[in-house]
Amino acid sequence: MFTQTNLGGSFTLPNTSITLNRMGYGAMQLAGPGVWGPPLDVDAAIAVLREAVVLGVNHIDTSDFYGPHITNQIIRRALHPYPEDLMIVTKVGARRPEDGSWVPAMSRQELTDAVHDNLCHLGLDALDVVNLRMMGMPNGHGTAEGSLAEPLTTLAELKEQGLIRHLGLSNVTPTQLAEAQTITEIVCVQNQYNVAHREDDAFIDDLAQQGIAYVPFFPLGGFTPLQSSTLSTVAASVSATPMQVALAWLLQRSPNILLISGTSSVDHLRENVRAASLQLPPQVVAELNTITASSEP
Repeated sequence: MFTQTNLGGSFTLPNTSITLNRMGYGAMQLAGPGVWGPPLDVDAAIAVLREAVVLGVNHIDTSDFYGPHITNQIIRRALHPYPEDLMIVTKVGARRPEDGSWVPAMSRQELTDAVHDNLCHLGLDALDVVNLRMMGMPNGHGTAEGSLAEPLTTLAELKEQGLIRHLGLSNVTPTQLAEAQTITEIVCVQNQYNVAHREDDAFIDDLAQQGIAYVPFFPLGGFTPLQSSTLSTVAASVSATPMQVALAWLLQRSPNILLISGTSSVDHLRENVRAASLQLPPQVVAELNTITASSEP
């Protein structure tokens, strides 16, 4: 059932005064197809960002390699000068060559250039939070063990220079987080996680105990047809859309989960935000929890 919402409640990043509404917005889809080039309708993209702020969103996730540069330029055009409570989180660690692929960019010079590019295109003197995006598996998704000390040290030095206020990690393992915490404070972790892909269950609980935010991406990514069918059936039973149910389940999963679902449509944005007011009954949550074990026959 839907009730009045305050965007899923709020969460304060550890050892900061930054309090975020748990329903945020991911800006990746504001770029063109394949996250490459400009969107077909720039004015529509601007309208989505402005509506998100009107609805109370104060957490926008972006990167200068979306486009590249396009998404950050649109954010600046739509929202600058930024509302005082708006936090823009960006990520570095990749670049986009002319073929549109995603290539690791972890050298000291590449990371430094990426931070300055984000500052320039967003029109900021300092970046609120920068996530180091580890590229993981060959396709760029899925974590893979390996030291992150060298690139994170570069970002920690830029933080000391005042160009970055806080640091986070993306696409990492608990072992990598532990290594990172010997170098600098980590305020958030951004990994793939949803009702069907729950490899990070224990990780989320550990982060919650530490007061660190967990930001899942691909809330509907990688579902099998059977899993999607189950989700659709559950959604119909509570008079909601599958995406709304998936987002509501994440909000109820743990209080340190922050959502950054993205869209290029104002109507879809409003639909996503309404998910923060969807209260899933215990029996529905129990049914959703079986999705992770289901597979195609």
